[in-house]
Amino acid sequence: MHSRLLAVAACAVGLLTVGYASAEPGNRARPAPAAASTAAVASMPAPLSNFLAIFSAVPRTIVSYPGSHKPGTIIVKTGERRLYLVLGDGQAMKYGIGVGREGFTWSGTTTITAKREWPDWTPPDEMLKRRPDLPRHMVGGPDNPLGARAMYLGDTQYRIHGSNEPHTIGTATSSGCIRLTNDDVIDLYNRAKIGATVIVQR
Repeated sequence: MHSRLLAVAACAVGLLTVGYASAEPGNRARPAPAAASTAAVASMPAPLSNFLAIFSAVPRTIVSYPGSHKPGTIIVKTGERRLYLVLGDGQAMKYGIGVGREGFTWSGTTTITAKREWPDWTPPDEMLKRRPDLPRHMVGGPDNPLGARAMYLGDTQYRIHGSNEPHTIGTATSSGCIRLTNDDVIDLYNRAKIGATVIVQR
């Protein structure tokens, strides 16, 4: 059984590596040549990072969550590296997240003001000053650092979004955005509503 599992894993890695030889970190920052439609992106094969997420992701789970928050409220606990979506009846869905690195953490209450599937990414001027190597614009798709879905918070540049780097879940590496695996952000995206309250705690 052990040898069979190893063989299956090796085969999967081999197939995904062949299909994504160009999806290396050095190529990730290049803008795609043209915008991809939602239908076209949906038909794209999953990148190697999604396979690796099997080993690195924190499984989402329903947990006990007593309190007075109404269903649909999102609680982000930065120090715990977890996000809770209040379900009601004393329960919440818990997700593993990546958070802002030192100097980029924040707290407060805001709302979801917009939602996007396979969002484009335009790095803000402040980020480009720190990282002039970044693209000025990048269309949505599997190589985009915003991942499969994004929920925009208030009138800020912060988002709750997916990631093409699932190994960063549970770490503090972002510039202030809250990141989930693509699988988890799709689940959260389908549950969360525009106008939902988001409470970010340190």
